[in-house]
Amino acid sequence: MKTYSRADRLSELIQRKIAEILIRQISDQRLCFLTITAVKMTTDLKIAKIYFVTPANVKKNDAIKAFKKASGFIKHNLAKHLETRYMPELRFYYDETFEYSGHIEKILKDIKSETDKNNDT
Repeated sequence: MKTYSRADRLSELIQRKIAEILIRQISDQRLCFLTITAVKMTTDLKIAKIYFVTPANVKKNDAIKAFKKASGFIKHNLAKHLETRYMPELRFYYDETFEYSGHIEKILKDIKSETDKNNDT
């Protein structure tokens, strides 16, 4: 059975709490409907890399700007729930994996339809 490190536990807590903050306390429409997909902590617990995806109506650059504007508010509210000596620096990144997986899926469908077309002839 895998044991979870402190960084893993803290990542999960930060992910949950930031999602709650976005739902309950943020009024910026660019951040309201985002999904936090992952949080990765550095081993020294000083930096939290927060990955997110946006709904179709929000551009990723707009969301990053909104996160920069709201980062102090998020960090302040998050600090109330963390039992750490230092509050980690929050860095926000757009999660490209969903777009990439959609691209790969499209390629596979194209290959399958091409193969089906060649088998029919």
